[in-house]
Amino acid sequence: MPYIEKSETHKQIKSLTKSKDKLFTFLLDENIPADNNGSERAIRNIKVKQKVPGQFKSLEGAKNYANLRSVIDTSRKRGLNEFESLVSVMQGNSLF
Repeated sequence: MPYIEKSETHKQIKSLTKSKDKLFTFLLDENIPADNNGSERAIRNIKVKQKVPGQFKSLEGAKNYANLRSVIDTSRKRGLNEFESLVSVMQGNSLF
């Protein structure tokens, strides 16, 4: 099939060809999702909070919220009880 050497299509084909061994990893390992929807859902809460004026009144409050969301989301993904995970972290135990 003919192509133009410097075209965007040719650049994309070249890029995909270089990383072809990584493109379909999800077909070989059932633990790897085929999309990144989980990552997008994880940041959605923070983006919604940012849109509401005055949600984070201080940098410290924003950091605390991010830490709590991190523990909750990671616990959820690993099938752990979120409340028990939060209590454990507050007691100084390492979960992950």
